[in-house]
Amino acid sequence: MPDSRPRRPDDSAPDSAEAATTDPAPTLVLSGARLTDGRAVDVRLSGSRIEAVGTAGSLTARGPRIDLRGYLLLPAPAEPHAHGDTALTADGAGPASGHPEDIQRRATEAALLQLGHGATALRAHVRIGDVQGLVALEAVLQARRALRGLADLTAVAVPRLLTGIAGADGLAMLRDAVKMGAAVVGGCPDLDPDPTGYTAAVLEVAAEHGRPVDLHTDGEDPARLARLAAMSGGLRPGVTLGPCAGLAHLPLETASRAADQLAAAGITVVCLPQGGCTGSERRTTAPVRLLRSAGVRVAAGSGALRDTANPVGRGDPLEAAYLLASQHGLRAEHAYATVSTTARAALGLPDVRVEAGFPAELLAVRGEQLSAALSLAYSRIVIHRGRIVARTSAVREYCDSGPDATAGPDLPRQGRPDSGTGPKS
Repeated sequence: MPDSRPRRPDDSAPDSAEAATTDPAPTLVLSGARLTDGRAVDVRLSGSRIEAVGTAGSLTARGPRIDLRGYLLLPAPAEPHAHGDTALTADGAGPASGHPEDIQRRATEAALLQLGHGATALRAHVRIGDVQGLVALEAVLQARRALRGLADLTAVAVPRLLTGIAGADGLAMLRDAVKMGAAVVGGCPDLDPDPTGYTAAVLEVAAEHGRPVDLHTDGEDPARLARLAAMSGGLRPGVTLGPCAGLAHLPLETASRAADQLAAAGITVVCLPQGGCTGSERRTTAPVRLLRSAGVRVAAGSGALRDTANPVGRGDPLEAAYLLASQHGLRAEHAYATVSTTARAALGLPDVRVEAGFPAELLAVRGEQLSAALSLAYSRIVIHRGRIVARTSAVREYCDSGPDATAGPDLPRQGRPDSGTGPKS
């Protein structure tokens, strides 16, 4: 039966396309920022694009000028695997509220938290079906509209069952979800009695509507992964899998063969270095180095954000990059690419470089080098579509060590009680 509900045509359209015709073109100069290659530069932004990059002090300002001396300027991260509908529910008494307003509030608050960390684009996996139907999806889409201009939030529709008699309703609801505005077709084939049939149904709906696919899978069954890769190869606009932590528990030869199959199919893997997510039992991370060596495009996401799957999740892409560098042996630049360049590609977003003509999606982090920024990224300035949308500032001070403190190193000191000054904030 045809769906009679009015469709909001902008719910699944990229915000950047809309911005190209509606945004004004204010200018902003970022002065004295450090790039990862060591250069100190001025960067002039015009509208949602980088207009010019020159040596520090060389660019004139037709608008505001922001002093970024002492900051490292990077392409902004993106969050490819969030759960906005269940975020921030770990501390509540009893089951999380399924009221639309509560879900919208949580999804908005979670997106703003991740935006403060630097993620200017986010993909939220949203459960549909069962008793709740499409309520959570509608709430997340409302959050998307509320966040417009601050961050780009897209929704993945995640049905529980799609095969057999029990899955018929889920399949109909998945099609309704796409019509409502879900930008991505998703799901958890591991939870369906027929994982191969489930995957086939998702791919069929995605092909019908020209949507990308993003599937939850643990990846512990190599035969199932091989079938998924064979079925997904060549699908446009692309297929993403995550968190695939089960690959790390397979014998090396088996995991390597699976990685080769994923690479041949052009499938992107999103790992979750900060912990598991809803529907995942694994607490390990996918074998990132093995996947990368096979040619698989690997991005990193945050997964659960303070829900039952990970009650202490931070939703910080720089922490994900830090963990990949510190625990999985990736070089700092490669680790950061998993949460920026590769994560943006997984979301179907254009590349960002600190060069003229590229999107003005940037993150300034206090520090001189990328490795230091990943270790101590406290102060951050986030730029989305050419304007500053979030700031986080941190000041560290030390108390006097004793009567001879003046002989010590020149450290930022707290004010002494008799000086009439207190700690800086």
